[in-house]
Amino acid sequence: MPGKRSVKNPVPEGSPETKKVKVSHPSHRSQPGLVLTLGQGNVGQLGLGEDIMERKKPALVTLPEMVVQVEAGGMHTVCLSQTGKIYTFGCNDEGALGRDTSAEGSETSPGPVELQEKVVQVSAGDSHTAALTEDGRVFVWGSFRDNNGVIGLLEPMKTSSVPVLLQLDEPVVKIVSGNDHLVMLTVDGDLFTCGCGEQGQLGRVPALFANRGGRKGLQRLLVPQLVPVRGKGRRGKMCFQDAFCGAYFTFAVTREGHIYGFGLSNYHQLGTQDTEPCFSPQNLTCFKNSTKSWVGFSGGQHHTVCVDSEGRAFAWGMGTNYQLGTGEEDDVWSPVEMTGKQLENRRVLAVSSGGQHTVLLVSDKEQS
Repeated sequence: MPGKRSVKNPVPEGSPETKKVKVSHPSHRSQPGLVLTLGQGNVGQLGLGEDIMERKKPALVTLPEMVVQVEAGGMHTVCLSQTGKIYTFGCNDEGALGRDTSAEGSETSPGPVELQEKVVQVSAGDSHTAALTEDGRVFVWGSFRDNNGVIGLLEPMKTSSVPVLLQLDEPVVKIVSGNDHLVMLTVDGDLFTCGCGEQGQLGRVPALFANRGGRKGLQRLLVPQLVPVRGKGRRGKMCFQDAFCGAYFTFAVTREGHIYGFGLSNYHQLGTQDTEPCFSPQNLTCFKNSTKSWVGFSGGQHHTVCVDSEGRAFAWGMGTNYQLGTGEEDDVWSPVEMTGKQLENRRVLAVSSGGQHTVLLVSDKEQS
């Protein structure tokens, strides 16, 4: 058919080849914990049922099993359980929950996503969710958007309310989402991106074609393609070992420890001197002497949450929806420790921030 890209057929289920690969990456979480949410929940993103629209302090979400990873999308939340199952709650307008929510109020409480494969990592954006299976395949559902609205998921203008397989020729070891883009790190150290490219966050689409793909159309954006970075690695390409996303930008770390960035930098998010967006990967020299005390960070729309090495959570930025955990609506411009009854005697394992809500994964401190 015209306009279709030829791709390799995925290996048939149950064939010997699928058994060979079992991917691993330091970012795959295994320590189980409990899920706490706070902030605004007007579309169910707190997972606390139909009657709770807002929480000023962290509240416990009832789930059928312990959770190893939590991700806050723009207006939805994704939880990965100890056994590799996915539970979602929140806004399902474009299919971001990956499950049927036709029953009244069902989107406001956690429900399972039907996916037979064992999942080792999840990521979530404004209207999309992705899952990485233990054999290195990536499933996605929902939709990507740009400033003009929906652009589609795998095909132009087509959304999906159930998980669909992304076609890639090599196994993926890590996935991470911005608001409307997805970054995949492969076992060979390659970086693939798809989704919206308006702010340069794909790292492979020039500014000239960033608006809906230019002459080639949305296929240029939606079909995952390699981010080209010249280097001393195999075939003259840079090999990456890690990747992170902000709302509209991407960071990638090479195996030598160099940090590359691309995307929006209107508030110096990339650590560059100017505030122009970067449409191709830039070697960011400003991170060479950065502090090491933060062990994890998550950027929401207008607020940031960090975890330090003692297991405490801090937040700063916009506080209008109580998402900072201070109990107040005031904005905060430097890190303030999050507090609350549900955090007493608990260690924070991970944090994730959405549009107007925050999700924490916590464990009980060892009883002395």
